[in-house]
This record gives sequence, C-alpha cells and structure tokens, in this order.
Amino acid sequence: MSTEQLVDSLSKCPLFVGMPPAQISLILAELDYKLVKFASHDVYTLAGMPCKWADIMLSGSLVCRMSSVSGKQVEVSRLRPGNLIAPAFIFAKDNSMPVSVETETEVTVLRLSPATLQHLLDVNETIRMNYIRVLSNIDVFLTQKMRVLSLFTVREKVAYLLLEQAGEQGTDTIHLHRSRQ
Repeated sequence: MSTEQLVDSLSKCPLFVGMPPAQISLILAELDYKLVKFASHDVYTLAGMPCKWADIMLSGSLVCRMSSVSGKQVEVSRLRPGNLIAPAFIFAKDNSMPVSVETETEVTVLRLSPATLQHLLDVNETIRMNYIRVLSNIDVFLTQKMRVLSLFTVREKVAYLLLEQAGEQGTDTIHLHRSRQ
C-alpha cells in the first residue's frame, strides 16, 4: 500500500476527521506502525482475549459476534475501512474482548501499540478530541441499546427495528437481512 493510499484510507477514520491529507501524512511519517494483513475468514480475535493493539481498518470488513455457552451466536456489528477496532478496550483496566471478531474478506489494518496511540493523543489535540468523540458515540449507542432491550416490550422492539431499518434504507419497503432470532 502506497503512502498516498494509506493517507486516503486514514482520512476516512474518525480519528483523523478535520485533518487535511498533508497533516495526516506528516503524522504518519513520525508514527511507529505496521500494516497487518488477514486472509478472508481468519479469526482476528476471540472473546475473552486481551485487546493488545490499537488497530485501524484500512480495507476489507470484519464481523463481530457474541456467543453463548450453548453456541448461539449474535452478530453485534460489522467494521469497515476507517473504523477503529475496539477503541473502548485499548486502555481499559479489563481489556478482554467481549466479542469474537472474524474477517469477512481480506483485511488490512494499520497497527499501533497502545503506547504509540497514547503519544499521538498527548501531542495532537484534534486526534485527542476525535478519540473522545468516538468513545462518547459508543456510550450513546450502548445507552440507546440498553434502553431498547430493557425498557421496550417485544412489540415496541419490533416497531423500533422496522423504523430504524426504514430510516437506514430510506424507503417504506424494508428489506430485512436478519432472521427472526
């Protein structure tokens, strides 16, 4: 991956919002990072394993799933280029991953150590505020999910899902990509 492609990929990352490509390029020149590639259907991490890296998706897609002891699985999210992988767990005291993550396609990530990310947050105010915004958005999302799961009746949950899908798809005809489960 060329430096130009790398800068273009990072410009889609929430950490670098509001930064011109030239500034991202200067930051990259000073960073200690690796590009790590995963094949399609590789295991990125298993639930319970520690979050050791501050990885940024550059290409491909990852699927995050939670599993029960009985083997039942639920898809929690899909990560696309620009996403940080588990940003809320990088500096957590208990940084065990709550989900298993598998590559859906070939994936390339920009891998930083937590110490490198911390240095970046210490020296760059824009990146620091963007990181805080990412964590805050996760908190808002999880709070909303908790409200839906704990306070809504089954009928209200179905209605909420249908309204959410209609909004995302921009139509009154909804295509559901999930099973009833």
